[in-house]
Amino acid sequence: MCGFVGGTDPSWKLSAALQSIEHRGPDDGRLHLDGPVRVGFRRLSIIDLDHDAGQPMFADDGRTWLVFNGEIYGFRALRRELEKRGRTFRTQSDTEVVLQAYLEWGDEFIERIDGMFAIALWDDRLGKLKLYRDRPGIKPLYYFYDGHRFAFASELKALETALAAQDLQVDQTALYDFLGYRYVPAPKTLYRNCFKLEPAHGIVFDPASGRLDEPRRFWSVPVPGQPLSLSTDEAAEELRGLIDASVRDQMIADVPLGFFLSGGVDSSVVVAAASRLGADVSTFSIGFDSDAVSETPYAREVAALFGTHHHERILSRSVAADLLPQLRSWFDEPFADESALPTFLVSQVAREHVTVVLTGDGGDEVFGGYRTYPRFARYERWPSWPPVMERITGAVRGSLGRRNAIGRLTLLLELAFSSGPGLWGKIMGALPDADKRAYRDRFGIPADYDDWWHYRAHWREELPLRTRLQLVDFHTFMPGLVLTKVDRTSMAVSLEARVPLLDRRIIEFAFSLPEAVRYHGDELKGLLRHAYRGILPDHILDRRKKGFGIPRYYLRDLDQGRPIQEHVLRSLYLA
Repeated sequence: MCGFVGGTDPSWKLSAALQSIEHRGPDDGRLHLDGPVRVGFRRLSIIDLDHDAGQPMFADDGRTWLVFNGEIYGFRALRRELEKRGRTFRTQSDTEVVLQAYLEWGDEFIERIDGMFAIALWDDRLGKLKLYRDRPGIKPLYYFYDGHRFAFASELKALETALAAQDLQVDQTALYDFLGYRYVPAPKTLYRNCFKLEPAHGIVFDPASGRLDEPRRFWSVPVPGQPLSLSTDEAAEELRGLIDASVRDQMIADVPLGFFLSGGVDSSVVVAAASRLGADVSTFSIGFDSDAVSETPYAREVAALFGTHHHERILSRSVAADLLPQLRSWFDEPFADESALPTFLVSQVAREHVTVVLTGDGGDEVFGGYRTYPRFARYERWPSWPPVMERITGAVRGSLGRRNAIGRLTLLLELAFSSGPGLWGKIMGALPDADKRAYRDRFGIPADYDDWWHYRAHWREELPLRTRLQLVDFHTFMPGLVLTKVDRTSMAVSLEARVPLLDRRIIEFAFSLPEAVRYHGDELKGLLRHAYRGILPDHILDRRKKGFGIPRYYLRDLDQGRPIQEHVLRSLYLA
């Protein structure tokens, strides 16, 4: 796990930018300032700790180099294939496997690697800079382009540090979008000329001409017209094998490794798989000031079942309040997920003992675990709400306030009579329409602006409802909020977080199954629960999902009861 920054303008402050992301790589830092593209790299040493495995890593002829943030799963098997084709290696790193794969197969190399990665690759033979981001969007990759100059980085703060102030102008539509999505949706960032490379995309820049090609998607979630024909028991057996293989691949490290364990289904499955593989497991959990609102009792039970070395810490209400302002330094742009606070704290606890953790993130999106799906189905049956009634309910709420009973009723009516992406946005925690309207005027947002463009881009009406919503989650909420949260909070303490349930093989297998199998017994995450029945206790598999958010009363007095995205925007960005 590492961080990088680079660009084409010699006046940019790459050294300072590299220093700004030292937390992503405290073990080593290097700058390469020759050639059309200058680059800096910070390393967190995980695989092959030798100095020669550092980056930028150059090909033997010195004409091609890459910087690479992440891990390649199954890289040893790919290395053996490359060696059979005559490629020679001087390190034991997965970085060199990526470089040699590119030299062997050119642009097709991206089809042959799996993992979490952000890659920047300079090919002097072509005079082109190429960037790639992994399929689910686990690792971040930002870039700046003003029509001629180009810069790229692992975090937005590195671009903020490197570039001149006049190059960075706030995008008011990004601030407005944040109120609807709780994060700034890709490809947007806080700034007009800065962008997120979307998951499963590559992009090519030519410094000689200043031309930037359109981002190109190199992989899509397969949702075939004819799903796999497997019985539930056959699918469960196949799934266990895939999870075992993924956990085995992702436990490769030359430094201490552990597991986040919330006590929920997903993290418990990952810990169970590691224990079944004979690993000596260390687990880490976060609780709150009462077991009534914590999952720690379940985490302790799973830890005891598999004999792990278990560590836990309590996130108090006062500590949560103290951590809240750090959302800006962690995420560099508006971000409103209070579960970032316990995720940061559990990362701190883990970093005291290990350098790498495996998590259960992605399981809800891949296997269908969110209660928002049946909730959407209930409200979708209602007729649509006429626009004139939206204005009436907004006026009522504006005059009576948020906490008034009638004000709360108008919120419920607004939700009940919405449909499609608009309904989905409200279910996912969007600021109510009436409240957003005031910001629309403040930010100068056009009247015909599509509030739900991000969801609409992935909305496939022809798919069964739960699969449709899973795909929307997979392409929006998961990379934009869940994976962003885990990456920034773990890397803030120089901890690498891996997500074995987002292995490419697992994603493709799960989405190829018919809903009747994926939702076995008409239950959320039915196949995953069935696959681990008898391995995990029934009450762990069957209990109601809690999520990793903090108790509501922790933030009860937050900004006079305003939603968290309003608090973040007002206190951290509009203050």
